[in-house]
Amino acid sequence: MTGTRRDWLDAAEAARLLDVSRATLYAYVSRGFVRSQANAGEPRARSYAREDVERLRRRTEQRKHPDRAAAQVLQWGMPILESSIAMMDGSGVYYRGWDAVLLSRTRSVREVASLIWSGAFDLALSDLARPSAPSRERRTAVPFIARAQAALALHTVRDPLALDLRPRAVANTGWRILHLLAARVAPPARRGEALDASLARTWKAGSRGADIIRATLILCADHELNVSSFTARCVASAGSHPYAVVIAGLAALEGTRHGGASARVEWMVSALRRGRGLRSDLAERLRRGDRLEGFGHPLYRHGDPRATALLAMLRDSYGESNELAFMLEIAEAAASLSGDAPNIDFALASVARVLRLPAGSPLTLFALGRTIGWIGHAIEQYETNQLIRPRAKYVGVPPPAR
Repeated sequence: MTGTRRDWLDAAEAARLLDVSRATLYAYVSRGFVRSQANAGEPRARSYAREDVERLRRRTEQRKHPDRAAAQVLQWGMPILESSIAMMDGSGVYYRGWDAVLLSRTRSVREVASLIWSGAFDLALSDLARPSAPSRERRTAVPFIARAQAALALHTVRDPLALDLRPRAVANTGWRILHLLAARVAPPARRGEALDASLARTWKAGSRGADIIRATLILCADHELNVSSFTARCVASAGSHPYAVVIAGLAALEGTRHGGASARVEWMVSALRRGRGLRSDLAERLRRGDRLEGFGHPLYRHGDPRATALLAMLRDSYGESNELAFMLEIAEAAASLSGDAPNIDFALASVARVLRLPAGSPLTLFALGRTIGWIGHAIEQYETNQLIRPRAKYVGVPPPAR
């Protein structure tokens, strides 16, 4: 049998979850709705894919209770918008059909932005009128998200092409926006210098660090309709310009249930560094009812592939790092206690600690990478020319009878 035991169900359990007879279950298998496989050492016994059973069960429930399904659709539910940008299949992330992990190792940020925005790697992106960097004092005075939003609001009125919503124009505006945001962290890239190399130069991370930063930006570029990307699409659907789209995306991203979770990982790791015993400190957190920040993801039962890729890259390039050894020790202890694997927030915190980046850098990297995705979603939404306007089910005090 391939996969783990919890990935496969016996016939009795599968039929019970679907509330059908075994005969109906076998019919679902024959029609291709549910995958099955023979059990090792038990040729006459078969197991059934939990993922397929759960998907079929949800569809049946939605047909029986459409109002309940509508309420759940915005909470990790069924798709509500069409997009050709990103796909997750439970074990990987793909940008327009390309494995994001492979892209992070073989392509540049410019090429991946081009792929997400146009479907091809070679979209001509103009470097015209890149923004100048603020002074060091201004760059470090307030958190990155606030500085980024202020800069975007200011440059909206300075960019004469901001309101051109044609796909090619939005892509070029997105490229300018990406460099505008990077300039809140680092001086503008030198002629011919990649954005990730500019960040690595500012952070004194070296060429090895530049490779890790590039991969991080690419792996953070998009993740389907997460809350910030959905927010970005809603703003774009109103006809707002790309600067407003990214301002809105940043507002959603910094929330502690989204990209801001990386700050919670930073705090937890710092506390563990000062603690007396790693495993006992993690166990105490669980006893108090606290979460182990940076572990588990609803979409990935076997671990976040983006985190797996980044931690592997860190092992390859910084195998001698004491900070990496400490982060891997945390991951091993947390997995043994909770059964959860590291997610992208833990990986971002690991990158920051191993490369010795400034505090808050995990969220900065997340925001820079995800800006690519927000612009991609804006381009898609502009092309539909449709307003996103869901309805609410009123459950308040009823009006007086007439």
